[in-house]
Amino acid sequence: MLITFSGSALYAFFTWGAPKRDEDGNVIPDEFSELPFVIQYASRAWNTLTHYEKIIKEPSRELLLPPPLPHPYYQPPYTLVLEMTGVLVNPEWTYKTGWRFKKRPMVDYFLHKLATSTNFEIVIYTHEQGMTAFPLLNSLDPNGYIMYRLFRDSTRYEDGIHIKDLNRLNRDLKKVIHIDWDSKTCQLNRDNCLTLPKWKGKTDDRTLYDLADFLMAIANEKVDDVRDVIRYYTQFDNPLEVFRENQRKLAEQEKEKEAQKQQNAPVYKSFLMNVLKSK
Repeated sequence: MLITFSGSALYAFFTWGAPKRDEDGNVIPDEFSELPFVIQYASRAWNTLTHYEKIIKEPSRELLLPPPLPHPYYQPPYTLVLEMTGVLVNPEWTYKTGWRFKKRPMVDYFLHKLATSTNFEIVIYTHEQGMTAFPLLNSLDPNGYIMYRLFRDSTRYEDGIHIKDLNRLNRDLKKVIHIDWDSKTCQLNRDNCLTLPKWKGKTDDRTLYDLADFLMAIANEKVDDVRDVIRYYTQFDNPLEVFRENQRKLAEQEKEKEAQKQQNAPVYKSFLMNVLKSK
């Protein structure tokens, strides 16, 4: 092990530490050229190492998405950012098939409902490598409902975690909703991240059905800042379960509203906004 490490260090020293040369093989002077041989080689090698480290840790570009579509083109009012693995698919391994990705129930319904509503610009932002995720997304979304795809190279790598930096999305964060199962990946923008239990392959799962209703409720209410809603629901272990209960209470309120019309009794239009007003 020591021999291997020493060999790698020497390789980096002489390969990364060597000065660049022009087409004729002449040395191109740089800021290290006047230093002693060992120091200049070590300085260049270190400079190259930190450059590669930055490439690994930092997103591949400053702005991850192009600007919103200008008039007269239509830009959906909300940007929905989805993790792929654990939200839309689940990796499974068997001796017979090896690794395969299982499609979550109601993925087709979910993508179709949100995309055709014209309320949501759908973006995949995953910690998976592009070479793995790209063909999978082609199969998962044959209708092209997903507008943009961001992979591991678009994340910030810190302490073993691929963090998704929504500040680089080039979108108004008041209108950005991030769906993930791992709260650590969205630690830079917690108020934008609705964290759901990770899907592990259960075939009777209906989370995407409820999630579609939740998101459409936000769109129908024309919520100005989604972070207010997300901040409320993320205090619960299962936000969508709480949302379903709120919807049940809303239905009861609607019945009361019909019964109280003649008395002009005040009722809230939406339980979703009611919980925010009561805080």
